[in-house]
Amino acid sequence: MLKTRVITAIALLAVFLPVTFYGPVSAFGALIAIVVVLAAWEWARLLGLSGVAAIGYAVLAALALWASTRLGSGMRAVRPLFEAAAVFWVLAGPFVLVRKPQLAHGPWRLFLFLAGLILFVACWHALLAARLIGVSFVLSVLIVVWLADVGAYFAGKAFGTHKLAVAISPGKTWEGAAGGWLAVLAVGAVAMATLAFAPTIFSTLVTRLGWGRAVLALTLLVAFSIVGDLFESLMKRQAGVKDSSALLPGHGGVLDRIDALLPVLPLAMLLVG
Repeated sequence: MLKTRVITAIALLAVFLPVTFYGPVSAFGALIAIVVVLAAWEWARLLGLSGVAAIGYAVLAALALWASTRLGSGMRAVRPLFEAAAVFWVLAGPFVLVRKPQLAHGPWRLFLFLAGLILFVACWHALLAARLIGVSFVLSVLIVVWLADVGAYFAGKAFGTHKLAVAISPGKTWEGAAGGWLAVLAVGAVAMATLAFAPTIFSTLVTRLGWGRAVLALTLLVAFSIVGDLFESLMKRQAGVKDSSALLPGHGGVLDRIDALLPVLPLAMLLVG
């Protein structure tokens, strides 16, 4: 399993990094569009759609991406998308995690069917907007999520005793969440103090908001990376599956890899926009 995970990770990086560093923005956008459409297909499957219906939802997501390009790429044009996604994550995200409604049935299924299109389109535009600022900026936003995840894993292994959401993801602990938050703040503090590789999410936040509010902003992003992760975990638990799909050998599905990014990306762009 470890060998498979490593091989898959190397293959993904071999595509993602050259396109991100050296490819034009259009190539980056095309690559991310493929990722988003595949994630939409997995989202549909977790909502109980299968076969042609799930493929149809992915096609609908692709059409929504295409239609949204008419908005333009400027922050003013796409800001309403980011705001809509942020409202979903700030209101619906915590509500779902607390109340745990049956997401693949009744009104929730229709709601998430429609909301998913907005979330995926907003995610795509947020990544494009970040890439337009610079390669270091888009990578720094990804690093926030990766640090929160890695820090949580190791802190949870070492110190985790108090369960964060035992009915959704039994392995997650409050100590792990705190460890991920501290990892982000530690790296963020260095990046904000030195302005290394600017512009980054860290340098932009501290320049625009000052140290205190920049720390609060990073805390918000870490918190919602956890919300995104738990939200997908609840969808998978209710669907009775371990992974969103088997598209990425050793890693599960595409949605498993970007679940924490779905809320973080639009929120990050609103914070710096």
